[in-house]
Amino acid sequence: MEKIIETPNGAAAGDVLELTVTEAAHGGWCVARSAAPGDQGKVVFVRHALPGERVRARVTSSTARFARAEAVEVLAPSPDRVEPPCPHARPDGCGGCDLQHASPDAQRAIKAQVISQQLRRIAGIEREVTVEALPGDPAGLGWRTRVGFAVGRDGTAGLRKHRSREVVGITDCLIAHPLVRAADVPGRRWPRARGVDVTVSAGSGERSVAVSGPGRSAGELARASLTQHAAGRTWRVSSGVFWQVHPAAADVLTEVVLAALRPQPGDVALDLYCGAGLFTAALAEAVGLAGLVTGVEADVAAVRDARKNLSGFPQVRVHRGDAAAELERRGLGDASLAVLDPPRAGAGRRVIELLAARPGAAPGEAGLQRIAYVSCDPATLARDIALFGELGWRLEDLRAFDAFPMTHHVECVATLTRA
Repeated sequence: MEKIIETPNGAAAGDVLELTVTEAAHGGWCVARSAAPGDQGKVVFVRHALPGERVRARVTSSTARFARAEAVEVLAPSPDRVEPPCPHARPDGCGGCDLQHASPDAQRAIKAQVISQQLRRIAGIEREVTVEALPGDPAGLGWRTRVGFAVGRDGTAGLRKHRSREVVGITDCLIAHPLVRAADVPGRRWPRARGVDVTVSAGSGERSVAVSGPGRSAGELARASLTQHAAGRTWRVSSGVFWQVHPAAADVLTEVVLAALRPQPGDVALDLYCGAGLFTAALAEAVGLAGLVTGVEADVAAVRDARKNLSGFPQVRVHRGDAAAELERRGLGDASLAVLDPPRAGAGRRVIELLAARPGAAPGEAGLQRIAYVSCDPATLARDIALFGELGWRLEDLRAFDAFPMTHHVECVATLTRA
């Protein structure tokens, strides 16, 4: 019989707590705090719950400061609660979808609250945020163009539990794009394989199935590259090179970056972490032959793709290297505009210090005037906005997009200008 206790202090894995959930927290959690005498306000981070609900939550781990738990019974549901469309989106189930139990509108409201919370707590900025839906399926299903399946010891492909290496056997993944689902990876055997990565192009209909480990299965194998369509152009994107997973994201983000930077003919711009060259091309078209756009990317395959994709722009240069090292080596030059789309870890202090340099800090450098920062992590974005703030920059605008429906992830574009 389960042990049901009223206070988090002393709770161990397997115990069940009765909790009233308050706010959403970054990472797909909600927060509950004990108000019991002597409980010292210990925090419990709860999955599969919604703000305002009263739940019974099974503890999965506990430290002196906080506990983690999964809501196994909802005693007082939120009006935003819905039945998850996927049977695997449940406690002790697949860890991929954090928010299937919330309506699409509620999911976006939760993400907006989390972004505002991170800006307030980390950057000291009070700002109301709206998370915008991307064009496509309003139900938030069928969008994911890249899925990494894990393979269990029996050769069955599935998805991992949250914070676990354990593989959950599934029959289907409802957020996967129809081209991914048509590969039927969970319905096939993958003996001795460790994983199966499926990547598709919604525009061209191409599909790549890459198997890691010695295991193989009859059928498709990895393609060297896929043909993507975005921003009015065709792109070669090699296997493993970053590309937005939502079919509408590349188009929308390109429009937003251009609106943030307002490039004019003759401008000089930087594109850090440029990947296959999506934003570089858009900026090159805007600045024209009288301008210059310099892309910087560390990944060898991405640089190769970018140089091929951008070969028709004589006003473009693409350099391979670490962003900070390249900025230290080459400086800002005459650049007045920059876009950066770093990995989840963010840009970090050294890159920001180099970008935020005052005009004239180095001979011949005019200094940046506008920066568009594209981010998939509200916490590292808020941290980096705070760093920019210390160096004389301000957050002029921020737009957020639901590029990962049913999950806690969200895409943001922050516009930064000199204060």
